[in-house]
Amino acid sequence: MKKGEIYEGTIGRFDFPDKGVIELPEGKIAIKHALPGQKVRVMINKKRGGRCEGRILEVLEHSSLESAENPCPHFGSCGGCVYQTIPYAEQLKIKEQQVKDLIDGVCEDYEFEGIRPSPVEAEYRNKMEFSFGDEYKDGPLALGMHKRGSFYDVVTTTECKIVNPDFCDILKAVKEYFEQLGTGFYKKMQHTGYLRHLLVRRAVKTGEILVALVTTTQEEVDLKPLTDLLLGLSLNGKIVGILHILNDSLADVVKSDRTDILYGQDYFYEELLGLKFKISPFSFFQTNSLGAEVLYETVRGYVGETKDKVVFDLYSGTGTIAQIIAPVAKKVVGVEIVKEAVEAARENAGLNGLENCEFIDGDVLKIIDELKDKPDLIILDPPRDGIHPKALGKIIDFGVDRMVYVSCKPTSLVRDLVVLQERGYRVEKVCCVDMFPSTANVETVVLLEWKAQEVKGIRNFGQDM
Repeated sequence: MKKGEIYEGTIGRFDFPDKGVIELPEGKIAIKHALPGQKVRVMINKKRGGRCEGRILEVLEHSSLESAENPCPHFGSCGGCVYQTIPYAEQLKIKEQQVKDLIDGVCEDYEFEGIRPSPVEAEYRNKMEFSFGDEYKDGPLALGMHKRGSFYDVVTTTECKIVNPDFCDILKAVKEYFEQLGTGFYKKMQHTGYLRHLLVRRAVKTGEILVALVTTTQEEVDLKPLTDLLLGLSLNGKIVGILHILNDSLADVVKSDRTDILYGQDYFYEELLGLKFKISPFSFFQTNSLGAEVLYETVRGYVGETKDKVVFDLYSGTGTIAQIIAPVAKKVVGVEIVKEAVEAARENAGLNGLENCEFIDGDVLKIIDELKDKPDLIILDPPRDGIHPKALGKIIDFGVDRMVYVSCKPTSLVRDLVVLQERGYRVEKVCCVDMFPSTANVETVVLLEWKAQEVKGIRNFGQDM
């Protein structure tokens, strides 16, 4: 097999997140964005160390798992929802098996509790970061999601099925406004232009909406007419804040050099499991509010008895897990690197009348050495890449009897589980929670317990290092 050669075959093995494998007499080809059972024509675009990766040129036959209907007009071009054509029950089976296969590869004798579905399959996302661009070079203004497999092209997603229609109405209004004005978007290679992103966040329980336009400082545009236009929209929810975020970073990320409030406030409120949370533009908060309740109920069940115990919530975000645990714990200490999220966590704890929560701003790797409390239990909810190896070693050195690991990327999770088991922990239970219907992503919750006395020397050795 050589780069540039074209082959045909049927997707057999299907690995997380959406990587199919074709097995041919000439060898195996790994293919992204495939579905199990599809017959495809592919071109080899990478070959490293005898391993080949291919790009789909054409789907010759659909998978038997796919439904006849295509519920989203953007499916295929938009890079978001790879499982959109598969019935939800089948999506759950795929994710469950993928995670179990990964965990089985590194763990033995554990209880696998399957997958818990999202309470809703559509209109579940409470946050979207839309990009400005064009669908093809020098084409008309587009606003939406990146085209599948492209860093530059953008698909205007006016009928997205995984968000409330309010998102689509706001997107349409903003796109049409700047089209009429003739305003250009920021071009990544030339580093010129004005429009970068549109950030929309909407609470499911309260219906409050926060809208943020992200631009460069290369032009001065009067945004009051846009503000008035947005406030005049007939929406299901209510806009409580409109922001102008200025960002001159060369990186294609949503960040703020300065934020101006055009209307209202720079936060909104959401409710989970009877608690109230204040959320700002960059605060981490689970993107599926109703699914988050299922996830956190699962975490609470795995945590178990916390009376008179000190709990560490590492990578705590806006302190959601910490505050759910706090009412039945002696004390909860949260550590989070995003300062804005820590400030929100402290305020949220006050809103909920929780006086036994402490939230610390900083990198877990550095802060963990400065913590004065000794934990009885540790909850881990790291970003997608998992836990820094040095931080994981320090976490293990606390020597707690029980840990609960919440992961949004099972491949990172299994890497960390190998280390945790080598250092004396046993995986007791695993449960998946689907927070992202129509996509290949899934959350996984793992209960780890310290092994019996035969490995006590390992822990003592770690504590002496």
